[in-house]
Amino acid sequence: MKALITGITGMVGSHLADYLIEHTDWEIYGLCRWRSPLDNISHLIDNINNKNRIHLVYGDLRDSLSMDNVVKDVMPDYVFHLAAQSYPKTSFDAPLDTLDTNIQGTTRLLEALKKYTPKAIIHVCASSEVFGRVSKEKLEEMGGIINEECTFHPASPYAISKVGTDLVGRYYAEAFGMTVMTTRMFTHTGPRRGDVFAESTFAKQIAMIEAGLIPPVIKVGNLDSLRTFADVRDAVRAYYMLVTENPIPGEYYNIGGAYTCKVGEMLNYLLSLSTLKDKISIEIDPERIRPIDADLQIPDTRKFEKHCGWKPEICFEKTMQDLLDYWRKRIANGEKFLQR
Repeated sequence: MKALITGITGMVGSHLADYLIEHTDWEIYGLCRWRSPLDNISHLIDNINNKNRIHLVYGDLRDSLSMDNVVKDVMPDYVFHLAAQSYPKTSFDAPLDTLDTNIQGTTRLLEALKKYTPKAIIHVCASSEVFGRVSKEKLEEMGGIINEECTFHPASPYAISKVGTDLVGRYYAEAFGMTVMTTRMFTHTGPRRGDVFAESTFAKQIAMIEAGLIPPVIKVGNLDSLRTFADVRDAVRAYYMLVTENPIPGEYYNIGGAYTCKVGEMLNYLLSLSTLKDKISIEIDPERIRPIDADLQIPDTRKFEKHCGWKPEICFEKTMQDLLDYWRKRIANGEKFLQR
């Protein structure tokens, strides 16, 4: 069996590669751009060089020919489409690039799969951001949690692009009989999380403060948004189960963790893990505030849990500790980082 992971160099893609190496005997092909940083898969480089079950293939979601070539060369049995312009705040500055990469890029990939491997089992990764600004009244109607039938109300160009991604995936299942499932993953994090995301930039700033690299001030954005946190290692286990446990063409699922808190409460927990917690102050940085924020993100995951028996296993406290230790290790190794 062969699996194609688009976006293998990202946080989720790299953890998914780790999971598949450990739990399957599949050959794994990772799509990346020629200039993609390899930090997240540096521990796999020897396997890649020796062609030991993991291979890199080069392409770009914005290039139809490259998608054709990748799919024709790999002929995957399973596809995990994770690649995207994934940072909501950047999408306000680069909306067209975000829309092209995420909506048209997904279409280009699915067209190539339809042409060469129409029987592949395909996971298209959308996002909980599709639900956007769910009103308190709407949330109360759903029992305080967001189910799959909640109205889309995207709050950023990124979220709009993920609405398109979601609908494109379902369209290919319904129109062409392809086995495509889409997921709306709620906040998921852990080691290798990019430093543009709230919990990861907080952890990185704490680690830099502890190392004496920056003043003891953590810069933050909106601390009042409510988030439900999952561990990335639970997320990739869910994605594996999605494509192997009775995959149903056209289905769509919420996936997320079980721990809900405000962003400010998450920051407070990270601070409690610091050796300098009593010396660190917090400062609002206007540049970190989104024009619109999806501020009530609490998932109803019962549909997916009932379908395949998945439940999150890694607790919030371990996720945060591992994330902070990830940044401590990188900083202790002498790596240099932007202050963002």
